[in-house]
Amino acid sequence: MIRLGIINQETWQFFNEIFEALQNKYFVEVYKRRSWQLPIFHSRINRSLYRYDLSKFLKEHDVVFFEWASELLVAASQLPKSSRIVTRLHRYEMYQWMDMVNWNTVDKIILVSQAKKSEFITKFPDQAHKIVVCGPSTSLDKFTPDAKIFNGDIGILCNLTPRKRVYDLILTFYELLQKNNHLHLHIGGGSDPAFVDYYIALQYIVDSLGIQDKVTFYGNVKEPWNWYHKIDIFISNSYSEGLQVAPMEAMASGCYCLSHHWNGATELLPKENLFYTSDDLKQLILRYCQLPENKKREQKIIMRDIAQEKFDMNKTIETISQVIEDVASISKGVSI
Repeated sequence: MIRLGIINQETWQFFNEIFEALQNKYFVEVYKRRSWQLPIFHSRINRSLYRYDLSKFLKEHDVVFFEWASELLVAASQLPKSSRIVTRLHRYEMYQWMDMVNWNTVDKIILVSQAKKSEFITKFPDQAHKIVVCGPSTSLDKFTPDAKIFNGDIGILCNLTPRKRVYDLILTFYELLQKNNHLHLHIGGGSDPAFVDYYIALQYIVDSLGIQDKVTFYGNVKEPWNWYHKIDIFISNSYSEGLQVAPMEAMASGCYCLSHHWNGATELLPKENLFYTSDDLKQLILRYCQLPENKKREQKIIMRDIAQEKFDMNKTIETISQVIEDVASISKGVSI
């Protein structure tokens, strides 16, 4: 049985179901980073301890899977090679950690979209042969459509940071209300400690525009599979994404989905569901509102079909498992 090490010091939000499946197939251990609380020289001792533990963990496993290509992959890639390494590179690592990784020590690189693959190859063309594109996905058993009748409920679910452009969406929504006063905007997601001012600005603009009765803030949404059933039209308004999971969940839940045309958005939605400007977005929303109910139901089915075809968690698990097995089958002395 393959001895698989898992290193994930960041969010498990996109990895929990994958992790459970890997546990059922392989002997799996998770790396736990230690630290000593010492009054003097603790930084130097902790660095040595960290390096020792990481090296030991790599040696004890046939394949080590890094869910994020970030700090710990940077450190591991500088150590003498003692195991096979697979990493999944999402979005943010490309702009914070990617240039610090010694990619020659990494055996396979899983990228979340063709757009990110192109971006990666531009910087590291010699690593192109190691890349597997396997986007994020969702559980089609957990996120299912319901029989909601259209009620003009528009939703966005994300961390409330400037990149998600929720402020801009509120301004667009205000303009929409001048055309259709029966709409309601649902904003799910918590504030980021690094962007407290942004969250305050969101609250301020809603109050200033006098649309408090038309906008609901939910904070962190603990059961998104239920929350999506409130929503008729789901919006992704980011300017940069890897391949955003929330719209996948919304599609699987039967929401009609629209997205700003960020790089890679065509891998998420059909071109007719993408917009550049706020005017484009308003036109798409108003056009959908005017459809007869049977046409709206057809669109909900189309969204669900896209999710089933492209974003099934089971397919992602199969791809990652195959990558791990392919890498494990190559002798340690041979470079991929």
